Amino acid sequence: MIPVDGRAIYGLWLRDTKRFLRTPSRIVGSLATPLLFLVFMGVGFQGAAIPGLPEDVDYLQYLVPGIVGFTMLFGASFAGLSILADQDVGFLKEILVAPVSRTSIVLGRIAGGSTTALVQALLILGLSVPLGFEPASYLSMPLALVFLVLLAVTFVGFGIALASQFSDSEGFGLIVQFVIFPLFFLSGALYPLEGLPGSIRYAAYANPLTYGVDGLRAVLVGTSSFPVLVDFGALLVSSAAMVAIGAFLFERVEAV
Repeated sequence: MIPVDGRAIYGLWLRDTKRFLRTPSRIVGSLATPLLFLVFMGVGFQGAAIPGLPEDVDYLQYLVPGIVGFTMLFGASFAGLSILADQDVGFLKEILVAPVSRTSIVLGRIAGGSTTALVQALLILGLSVPLGFEPASYLSMPLALVFLVLLAVTFVGFGIALASQFSDSEGFGLIVQFVIFPLFFLSGALYPLEGLPGSIRYAAYANPLTYGVDGLRAVLVGTSSFPVLVDFGALLVSSAAMVAIGAFLFERVEAV
C-alpha cells in the first residue's frame, strides 16, 4: 500500500487554489446566489416577526451565519465538478496512474476545495458588514474559522464522493442541486428550527449543515439551539465520515 504523500497533497491543493484565484468570473459567480439571499431576505424581512427568533436578535444578525453556511455548502459541494472537469481533459487519468495513493489524491482535492470554499465564505462574511451585520465579538472569529473548516471538509468530501460515481458534469450538477437546497432549507439557516413540525425537525437534526450554522451563530451572534460542543462534535464526526467515504469511493474509480 502506497503511503500518504504530502507533496502530492500540496501539489493538488496549490493547483486548485491557483485555478480558483485566477478565475475572477468564478469568484463572482460563486458569490451571486448567497449575496442575493443576504440582501433580499436580510433587508426585506428586517423587523418582521419571525416565529422562534430570539427577541434580542435582529433578523439580519440571525441570517448571516446561515448564508455563510450556505456559501460553504454551495462552494464545497461543487468542488466535485473540478474532478469531472479534470476527467474531461485527461488530467484525472494522469494522477490516477501516478505512484501516489488514492487517499493522497482525495486529501489534496479536499484541501483545495476547502480553501476555495473558505475564501468564498469569508468574502460573504466581509460583504455582510456594510449591510449591517456586526459580530458579537471579533475575538470569536478564530472559533468561526474552525466551524468553517469543518463545514468545508464535510461538504468537499461529499462532493468528491458524489463526483466519483458520475462520468458527466451535467448529471452531477442536477443531483448536487437536488441535494443542496433541501439541506439548506432544513438547516435553520433562514428560520429557527423550533418552528418546524416534529418529523421535519428530526430530519434537520440529521443534517450536518444544521450544526455548522448553529455553531457559527453561537460564536458570531451569541445565540444557538444547541451547545457549542454539540455542534463541534457533530461536525467533527461528519467531516471524518465524509473524508472516509470520499476516499473509499475514490479508490474504486478506474483510470480510463
